[in-house]
Amino acid sequence: MKRENIPKKLRFDVFKRDGFQCQYCGSTPPSVVLEIDHIHPASKGGTGQEDNLITSCFDCNRGKAAGLLTVAPQSVADKAAILKEKREQLKAFEALLHTKRIKEDISINEIEDVFKLYFMGFHFSDTFRESIRRILQHITVYEVTDAMHLACQKMDNRESAIRYCCGICWKRIKGN
Repeated sequence: MKRENIPKKLRFDVFKRDGFQCQYCGSTPPSVVLEIDHIHPASKGGTGQEDNLITSCFDCNRGKAAGLLTVAPQSVADKAAILKEKREQLKAFEALLHTKRIKEDISINEIEDVFKLYFMGFHFSDTFRESIRRILQHITVYEVTDAMHLACQKMDNRESAIRYCCGICWKRIKGN
């Protein structure tokens, strides 16, 4: 029977999922050449989909041949569950970071609105927005907003006001 051609990307995905380790004997490259094995053999109706594929070394794959595995090795099921949990945690972490960034952007916009009260038509540069983002890691938006009010009242040009605001904020961060 003709061997099924498994795309390289799918092969690599299975290798990554299985930690580049033979799921039968635990061998890893470079001591062995890894292959993809069908848990349920293609010759007996098994598919070439990822959930039916497993990383195997050359010797284990040839030893199993077209034999059936009644159950996938436990380590594959465990690794699949761990991988799924890692993906879910990563997705949740990325969502948390996204939400945090949105809240920071709202805070930065509030501070910029104070700046615009004194210097109409001017906006924060992307670089300054990132500086404010770093400052907000240490002090509250209210403290930064207050610093911006003080700086804008004291300074008559926007560059001086921005520098003065940063000075006030860093002094607050240092506890002075």
